[in-house]
Amino acid sequence: MSKVKFIPNEDRILVEAAAAEEKTASGIIIPDTAKEKPQEGTVVAVGQGTDEKPVTLKVGDRVLYGKYSGTEITIGGIEYLIMKNSDVFGTI
Repeated sequence: MSKVKFIPNEDRILVEAAAAEEKTASGIIIPDTAKEKPQEGTVVAVGQGTDEKPVTLKVGDRVLYGKYSGTEITIGGIEYLIMKNSDVFGTI
């Protein structure tokens, strides 16, 4: 997990996505063009939330989220996803 100096607004969280699978369970190497976008990651920053929408996650939580959830951003050369707390399905 990386240290980042970024604080999301309101009920948003910053997630570092897990690496995409390199090979299948049977050992077949997956080419870059066929890799699926990961749907899990680690929370690296959380917003303060609001009275109506409190943030239920904390830094370090491993989470599952939708395939097309969040917006990709780059901070310090590292790619992250910023998404709303409600885009997360749950913790692992």
